[in-house]
Amino acid sequence: MKGYKSENIRNIALVGHGGCGKTTFLEAALLATGVISRLGKVEDGNTVSDHDKMEIEKGYSISTSIVPVEYKNVKINFIDTPGFFDFVGEVNSALRAVEAAAIVVDASAGIQVGTEKAWNSCKEFGVPKFFLINKTDKENVDVDKTIDELKSKFGTSVVTLDDKDALTEAIAETDEELMEKFFSGEEFTDEEFNGGLSKGIGAGDIVPVLNCSSITGDGVEDVLGKFIDLVPKAKDHEDYDAKNDADEDIKVKVDPAGKPAAFVFKTIADPFLGKISLAKVISGTLKAGQEIYNSRAEKAEKLGAMFFMRGKNQEDAPVVEAGDIVAIAKLQFTKTGDTLCEKANIIKFPPVKFPAPALYIAIEPADKGDDEKMGTGLHKLMEEDPSFVLERNVETHQSLLGGQGEMQLNIITAKLKDKFGVDVVTVPQKIAYRETIKGNSDVQGKHKKQSGGAGQYGDVHIRFSPAQEEFEFSEELFGGSIPKNYVPAVEKGLRESMEKGPLAGCKVVNIKAVLYDGSYHDVDSNEMAFKIAASLAFKKGISEANPCLLEPVMKLEITVPDEYMGDVMGDMNKRRGKILGMEPVAGGGQKLMAEAPQAELFDYAIVLRSMTQARGSFTMEFERYEEVPAQIAQKIIAEHQAEQEK
Repeated sequence: MKGYKSENIRNIALVGHGGCGKTTFLEAALLATGVISRLGKVEDGNTVSDHDKMEIEKGYSISTSIVPVEYKNVKINFIDTPGFFDFVGEVNSALRAVEAAAIVVDASAGIQVGTEKAWNSCKEFGVPKFFLINKTDKENVDVDKTIDELKSKFGTSVVTLDDKDALTEAIAETDEELMEKFFSGEEFTDEEFNGGLSKGIGAGDIVPVLNCSSITGDGVEDVLGKFIDLVPKAKDHEDYDAKNDADEDIKVKVDPAGKPAAFVFKTIADPFLGKISLAKVISGTLKAGQEIYNSRAEKAEKLGAMFFMRGKNQEDAPVVEAGDIVAIAKLQFTKTGDTLCEKANIIKFPPVKFPAPALYIAIEPADKGDDEKMGTGLHKLMEEDPSFVLERNVETHQSLLGGQGEMQLNIITAKLKDKFGVDVVTVPQKIAYRETIKGNSDVQGKHKKQSGGAGQYGDVHIRFSPAQEEFEFSEELFGGSIPKNYVPAVEKGLRESMEKGPLAGCKVVNIKAVLYDGSYHDVDSNEMAFKIAASLAFKKGISEANPCLLEPVMKLEITVPDEYMGDVMGDMNKRRGKILGMEPVAGGGQKLMAEAPQAELFDYAIVLRSMTQARGSFTMEFERYEEVPAQIAQKIIAEHQAEQEK
């Protein structure tokens, strides 16, 4: 595969619902251009694009892969993205590296949820769009009906290239002069027509519909030709937004003669080659052996082996020009989202935007000694897929794996076993409950030990009451009942006791303690004795001051289409949740503002997805602590006591 000039490169992301035929279309394109001699099948695990061991096992795409197709002296870098919603991070990173996206539609299934999601992602990232209707060879397929569905769902921007009238009208809307000409009934020149078409596609105002059958090969070469003619050339991409060394906004032009700058949009952890960084060269030229600067890590990197990838196959790329996509092996400091540039000309492109995790699971290694191995493996997998997170909850001491859904989290744990030999098990998630008091108490804590050797003596009288602060401590001692130098030991004893409350062993909050009396012994009193006396007073004082359990309450913003509103609101009520308000969303649907206890939300991502046919989404963050209802609190306390007895 030779190197190509910027004007002869097109970069296209293939997006759409799972199973719509993205990977098979690439097989058909490679067959049509003579790269392969027979069509691979996803179900047989022999396609160029789905080469990962796990993709072959599962029978669907898990991560992005690059498949260049050379046709009529033009290289089309296709980026094949997974269709399942758990892998939206892969789609987001792919859309940062292309000049257009082809939303693939299964002719026999019509518009699916993934079609809508792909359309919305393209709009969010400002990427020009095409529809590619695939599987036209299937029985009882009505392509015209599918096109009508696309037009009614996505608007008048959707046009077929053989509908001259609709196309002319769409082109007229791209330019005021053309609009005047159109209304006065004048014909457009070929130059005006083609220029207006390119401008309209680039701006997203015209979305052409193409169609083919990947299985029979019908229309595949025609589609490739149309992509070459209509997808914006890599060199024509509008100037990229970036920041300079002074953190000022700048624009970077796609210019092969400019200073080198590349954006790393994806990382692959290859078991044989180590880390591979996929980069879109935006300006200048990259050469193997050249030194380049990572502007985030503030470190120099040596460009060692550089190659073009086609699935898992690699071909050396000694020189890569602006607009092209290249794989770089073994960069030491570079991660997904980093910018590579000259040290004398520092540039930072915005990082890839990944959605916040929607589902968390608690995991632990099956073999208790594998904690460190588990952490190391997950951090390596995170380089490959930054859309999942690993968090350690300091209160519950659990490792939490967060991602977009069950499928993604299952793949991560499977990869962990496959690549790093660590088997993990999912365990029930614990909640960081709190304990506090609603009443007052006045207690004595006395610690006295006189058997053999030096004795210990500490005696304190403390009043406990609710407080606004997490902990308030003061003393009202008089007449030397306790020497002042023991007061810090009393406070320390109370603070340490707050880590584990008497009800369910949870952290205690919002307590005011006043040390007002006590006694001491000239010889046997010491700091340790007063610390112990304080902890005895704490246990007694909290138990006598009407203690209660508090639970974390989360704030949710849930976006749902109108037809699912009733179901979603009903479900929220079942979760002890409250709907606080709602507002319409641009493009249809409603955004619900709600609150619900964390204990009721562990499976919310799964339930919302099935309840709304994957059209609903939500964000969640901690809001405050609230008292747990009595009957639920009793159950939590009983479970804690049973655990202690074990």
